[in-house]
Amino acid sequence: MNKSLITHLVAATFVATGLFVDSQASKAILATGLFALAGSLTNWIAIHMLFEKVPGLYGSGVIVEHFEEFKAGIHKLVMQQFFSKDNVDRFLAELVSDNSQHPLDFSDVIENTDLEPVYDSLVATIMESSFGSMLSMFGGKSALEPLREPFIKKMTRSLDDIAHSDSFQQSVRSKLNSHAVFDDIHLQIEHIVESRLEELTPKMVKNIVQDMIRTHLGWLVVWGGVFGGLIGFITSFLPV
Repeated sequence: MNKSLITHLVAATFVATGLFVDSQASKAILATGLFALAGSLTNWIAIHMLFEKVPGLYGSGVIVEHFEEFKAGIHKLVMQQFFSKDNVDRFLAELVSDNSQHPLDFSDVIENTDLEPVYDSLVATIMESSFGSMLSMFGGKSALEPLREPFIKKMTRSLDDIAHSDSFQQSVRSKLNSHAVFDDIHLQIEHIVESRLEELTPKMVKNIVQDMIRTHLGWLVVWGGVFGGLIGFITSFLPV
């Protein structure tokens, strides 16, 4: 069982105990359980809304909603670092010296590509959403910091898969083998990159980010239940 489900079950157990156990402590137990359940469920719903668009709830589905901005950031990164003028010259030299169908190797370039700006852009998008205000209660951007390394690794693998796919390799070779391309090589390559990025769908990006964030942000649900339970326990002693 995951952390979120365990937290919900513990809080629900407190609620059930408070409702059906007749004792002097039942009021405190019930209040603790209700507030803990409210806190854990609220945070769980907030994390769910980060990925899924819920009709009528403004700010939900922020990852998919801002997909085009995210993809534009990847395009800028690829063209500035992955297909810089120096790299393009190297690819051309490799193509000219090797007329076989040996795959063009982009591995070194991908490994040396700085994906930090892409991650920072994703974090900025999350913090600017309705989810950001809740996240600020648990450390803000620092709460997302454990995601940096796994995110960069997954994005590196995704770029590597795209760059070494048959369709990408064939597109690059066909464009570079055309004499007309040499008149404006960078523009042609940019067109190739744009067409390949079209293969990157909102669902693919959502799945990549979702797997990482749900793992690390599961603690938000746990702490929501803990703090909610503490507040409920304290309020049970108030003269109301």
